Amino acid sequence: MKVMKAAGLLLALILLPQLPKADADEYPSRPIRLLVPWPPGGITDVISRGLGYALSESLGQQIVPDNRPGAAGTVGVAIAAHANADGYTMLMTDVPSHAISASLYKKLTYDPIRDIEPVALPSQSPLVLVVNPKYGIKSVAQLIDYAKARPGEFAFASSGPGSITHLTGERFNRQTGIKPLHVPYKGGGPATAALVAGEAGMYFACISAAIPHIKAGRLTLLGITLPKRSPLYPDTPVMAGSLPGFVMGCNTGFFAPAGTPRAILDRMHREVMKAVTQPRVRDILTANSATPAPFTRAQFKDYVAKEVRDWGEVVRAAGLKVD
Repeated sequence: MKVMKAAGLLLALILLPQLPKADADEYPSRPIRLLVPWPPGGITDVISRGLGYALSESLGQQIVPDNRPGAAGTVGVAIAAHANADGYTMLMTDVPSHAISASLYKKLTYDPIRDIEPVALPSQSPLVLVVNPKYGIKSVAQLIDYAKARPGEFAFASSGPGSITHLTGERFNRQTGIKPLHVPYKGGGPATAALVAGEAGMYFACISAAIPHIKAGRLTLLGITLPKRSPLYPDTPVMAGSLPGFVMGCNTGFFAPAGTPRAILDRMHREVMKAVTQPRVRDILTANSATPAPFTRAQFKDYVAKEVRDWGEVVRAAGLKVD
């Protein structure tokens, strides 16, 4: 009898790991923190909040936005990288800034590829070149002439050292031969406000932050970084028309800490891609001249790796490095 009981106990222990495990359908059971490494007002924040609202409805749990700006997004990303990989901390940040950090910063506390897992790319949108109206500049050619006549005096704003708005400005400067003063701010919202206030002369803004000011006449739109003209601004020339290859955007990605269970990553990918088809989110994307990318998780991961390589070349060409 004792032998039979021991055998039964052993059999139970062997079979225990094969018992059904909780799957992603039982997730989430509590609110999810959505880290946004930029201040309120920029395109990442605007899209994150719209997407978070839709996800809250579909998941049945609140998506809690947590803005953690600083150091061109790396402060908030670091928090995500070191968070528990249990599906209750997610991240939304613009892909270019995330990719740029891999080669720009000497002492990151995380690896942008190894420690952050790409989930989905819900938004792709362009940058726009805008200037303060007080300068009377109406075209890219006039801007170049004005800045060349005032090297080191005319200033360009950015959303932070090493951000896409900074490196896009640096690339524009190199291609046109102008030498404006760089004035960095802690995010797209503050940079746009500074341009409106006249603290800087030009700025490559993510389109969502600039549209209200363009409509109100507080900023003058000169160009857009799409490969072809935007339906929102059909009369505005594309930057690539005068500067070949000058195409880039504020593409906002949804990420998770590395090590998050695959079932949860797959579930969140499905939920995000479903959310961008809902009218509320679709309207936000359309208003910002943005579209979702129909990437699989694997395709998005490959895209992020390519962005790291491509922006690394821009950083090295500019000779930039941040401690």
